[in-house]
Amino acid sequence: MQITYTSGEQVEVYRFSVPVTVGVPLLALFLQAFVPRRFPLFSYLDLPLLVTIFFAMARRSPISGLLTGAVIGLVQDALGHHHIGLFGIAKTVVGFLASSLGVKLDVENAGARLLVTLGFYLVHGVVYFTVARGMVNMALNWSWGRSILAGLANAVLGVMLYFVLDKFKQRT
Repeated sequence: MQITYTSGEQVEVYRFSVPVTVGVPLLALFLQAFVPRRFPLFSYLDLPLLVTIFFAMARRSPISGLLTGAVIGLVQDALGHHHIGLFGIAKTVVGFLASSLGVKLDVENAGARLLVTLGFYLVHGVVYFTVARGMVNMALNWSWGRSILAGLANAVLGVMLYFVLDKFKQRT
């Protein structure tokens, strides 16, 4: 597994068609909102987070990543039983960081994608937990073991999902 530093001239920035830009996040949000009701184990997976990470790293624009994370997070909050803004804040932070990291690192290979997704899953969890406990005063408990296992499951799914979504990339 090789993670390489890339200069600004070597970075490939991708764009996506409007149906992909709108359809993929909507599909992820729909699946996240309704599938865990039927299959409770699915609740450990966070498809909207994986989509946020993918689009942010592919576009490599911090503002685009920030906006992608904010919109996906707020819609996820609206569809779920959560306080409005919790996922919005957490996914905004992850979108910004993922796009900023995408500029600095080559994140096109499976190993790098696995590690990056695991790291951003944990960042997302910490930001969500901090905001929920500190600002909303929710009673949450943090479990590193559960978070790392869920992060690994999301990272493995993310690597597979990213290779499927790579087919929709268009060079700018």
